[in-house]
Amino acid sequence: MVIKWFTACQEGTQTQGSLSDTFDDATGRCRDKEEVLRPDGLPLANVPFGKAMKEAHFSFAASYVPLNHGSFGAFPDHVRKYQLLVQTETEARPDTFIRSTYPGLLLQARRAVAPLLGADTEEVVFVPNALTGINTVLRNLTYAEGDVILYFDTIYGGCLKTIQSLEETTPVRAYSIDLVYPVEDADIIRKVEDALYTLGQQGKRVALAMFDTVLTFPGVRFPWELLVQLYREKGIMTCIDAAHGIGHIDLTHLARAGPDFVISNCYKWLFVPRGCTVLYVPKRNQHLIKTSYPTHGRYLSEADRRNMSPSQYFGSLFEQVSTIDTSPYLCVLEALRFRDEVCGGEAQIRSFCTSLAKLGGELMAYLMGTEVLQTKGGTSQECCFTNVKLPLDVVQSSDEGGVGVGPGWNTGILPEEADAVAYWITERSVRELDSYIAVRYYAGGFWTRISGQIYLERADFAWAAGALIELCGRAQRGDWKVGADTASVSWSDYR
Repeated sequence: MVIKWFTACQEGTQTQGSLSDTFDDATGRCRDKEEVLRPDGLPLANVPFGKAMKEAHFSFAASYVPLNHGSFGAFPDHVRKYQLLVQTETEARPDTFIRSTYPGLLLQARRAVAPLLGADTEEVVFVPNALTGINTVLRNLTYAEGDVILYFDTIYGGCLKTIQSLEETTPVRAYSIDLVYPVEDADIIRKVEDALYTLGQQGKRVALAMFDTVLTFPGVRFPWELLVQLYREKGIMTCIDAAHGIGHIDLTHLARAGPDFVISNCYKWLFVPRGCTVLYVPKRNQHLIKTSYPTHGRYLSEADRRNMSPSQYFGSLFEQVSTIDTSPYLCVLEALRFRDEVCGGEAQIRSFCTSLAKLGGELMAYLMGTEVLQTKGGTSQECCFTNVKLPLDVVQSSDEGGVGVGPGWNTGILPEEADAVAYWITERSVRELDSYIAVRYYAGGFWTRISGQIYLERADFAWAAGALIELCGRAQRGDWKVGADTASVSWSDYR
């Protein structure tokens, strides 16, 4: 791949520290760059999604099968080379770049990402990851006796632990709404209304309601728009964990929907390097964000910040928070350029990934003789995840599974053994298959969450089904007991 502006800098024909000169202030895109070409002269946009896209634009090992994009994401070689350019120019003149060049480029990145949330530039800033954003919001709010943070038990583990830590230092208390999928959107709304009634009867006030755009597990689209509307009608503030949001589902109407705070990872689905997360705070709420986390030199006391507008202070607060590698923030520009010029735009990417997840999941269920997790309304599947049941049985007692005490015997899997078995299957996929097939015991069965992405195709889902059939057979025979002393890792700790 030949990139004129990058190659020129590396060869020394471009002046040092001139990265800012390559950006157009009006569009937030790079100017005066040669079209990116393949060695044979064909535009990169001609590369179809699937295996060809994987080989042309991503750096996966030849044997690696990337089925779990949702946890840590992946980004194209083009964006990686751009990040190297940013880092190289930073190291050439650290003070000059960080103090003078970086703020202007950061503003361009904020301008570029804001439309994806239907927001104004002044309403979005970058933080390293979703939990930094969540903590920034939750720890800036004030709580009184009787206040409650309302959430669903499908919450990401780190978010739950943040709430639990607040219970130690503030009067706020947590209140969970239980969900077991499949569950219809209307039933979720009814559960919320029931919870609000119960809390009202107890004299509690919901200070904040937290929920997702797309759940971590099961990987399903959540009815966040309906929840925002309901909570707004009740006068309850909302904080959306949209870790699986930007670049995954359409959020261009988000600002119009009216949530109070939104955190969305750019490194998961937007092809941006780790870590980069956008924090959206509408202008009406920016006065509530008094400090970044950690608190940095841009923090001002209440008296001092009266001399600035809330939007000015909000933007300044997050322009430079401590000393970290902020090159991922600046890569938003090139990631969006790649998605637009090479992939055909956001709608085309979403359409392919959502369709592949749906068709791939159905193929896996057919091959394994199981089922896809889905709701009657079908809204839960409007995302880039599929959740497929494994052909693995759980017995309620050892008597149901026959006799035997070790590998080679079909003893059956007891409910108390199920989490260890799920971990064993996941671990085997890493150690033996050079992949990561996430398996979890959920609602009485074993399920896997697979991601749809532009570098995958149906054959990858068929491969996953074959691998899981073989691993399930071994687990059913009791092979997992050989490694039963290995401590399992909670799915809630990872997305």
